[in-house]
Amino acid sequence: MFLLNQHTDHRRPLDTSDADTLSVAAAREVERFLRYRDGHTETTLISLTALAREIGVSSIHLKDEGHRLGLGSFKALGGSYAVIRLVLEEACRRFGRDVDVSELRTPEVRAVAAGMTVSCATDGNHGRSVAYGAQLVGAQCAIFVHSGVSNGRIAAIAHFGAQMIRVKGNYDDSVAEATRVAAERSWTLVSDTSWPGYERIPGLVMQGYTALVSEALRQLPECPTHVFIQSGVGGIAAAVAGHLSVLLGHDRPFFTVVDPSRAACLLESARAGRPVKVAHAQSTVMAMLECYEPSLVAWRVLSRMADAFMTVDDEDAINAMKRLANPANGDLAVVAGESGGVGLAALLKAASDPALRARIGLGPNARIFLINTEGASDPSLYEKLVGATPAHVSAKTLKIPNSHRARSKTFSAPHDYS
Repeated sequence: MFLLNQHTDHRRPLDTSDADTLSVAAAREVERFLRYRDGHTETTLISLTALAREIGVSSIHLKDEGHRLGLGSFKALGGSYAVIRLVLEEACRRFGRDVDVSELRTPEVRAVAAGMTVSCATDGNHGRSVAYGAQLVGAQCAIFVHSGVSNGRIAAIAHFGAQMIRVKGNYDDSVAEATRVAAERSWTLVSDTSWPGYERIPGLVMQGYTALVSEALRQLPECPTHVFIQSGVGGIAAAVAGHLSVLLGHDRPFFTVVDPSRAACLLESARAGRPVKVAHAQSTVMAMLECYEPSLVAWRVLSRMADAFMTVDDEDAINAMKRLANPANGDLAVVAGESGGVGLAALLKAASDPALRARIGLGPNARIFLINTEGASDPSLYEKLVGATPAHVSAKTLKIPNSHRARSKTFSAPHDYS
């Protein structure tokens, strides 16, 4: 299913608060925070040259977030960043002065963190990031998981010392329970979705995601003309679309938001012209995107900055995983989880439809930007779906020349990210 954005706010400027959250100054501050993180390196931008030639576009570049900070997804940038910010803010309040990230490991700040409990609901990756952030600063952590979260993903979160709380139902049910318990016990809720009266912390989570845009702009040889980004509640899509709009204005790429067909809360919100909650039916293999109500902040950004909304089926997502794991003609192999390759799934679906190609201007000069939002967050499921282990797929990359890893920036963005 495909829908052009017909909202009355389409292409209007961002709300002032959202523009501040996704500003150039904020993105630079996120990167400054990252420099204090052990194991931080920029993730790879991969050029899928052969695939671009096959589908008849100028280029396809894929930002591979499967190795971000050792957590396996772009979410490592959001939840943990928000936790750090919140601990520093509480230290500021306690000490009566500004407290910088450079003081994060001091005994005084760690004592503040030790008295805090951060919590959230998760499908897997966000909770892992929040738990990691809590361990990093020395805070307590409680993570709420619904019945659809696999044991492998639960174990990956618990590895960081979080208390795991199981909730019957789906993701939205776990969000409701996490919100209730956090209020009851005076915990700090670090959600990646927002609702009326609760926007600032999800905004900080989105702000953390801008780091991957900053990196990509340094790595891309040319500014993209089209972006396809998968979305659950909308956070990553809104962060990328909003930050690109701040940087590029009306010269920004054509931006398509991609939902699972079984959890298409953003597409249905676009159809209704307002945020809507969709009914929960059959679960989707795209577990990290199985969300039934959009984030209020994310919707506010996307109603302005998204140009189109579309859905992909489970089969499309699995085929994209296989395509990335088994590239043809020398492209780099990529380990993409069930939700990781959904942007590519949408591109392939659009490229196979002449009418759709024409509607979005997907011609021979199109330059595509995609994000592999996660690696194999559940390795056993990955092997079942792809027919190979993540390690086997990763080993293929050692045989490919470094020329397929895009590094050199040859165009000038409006703001210097070097």
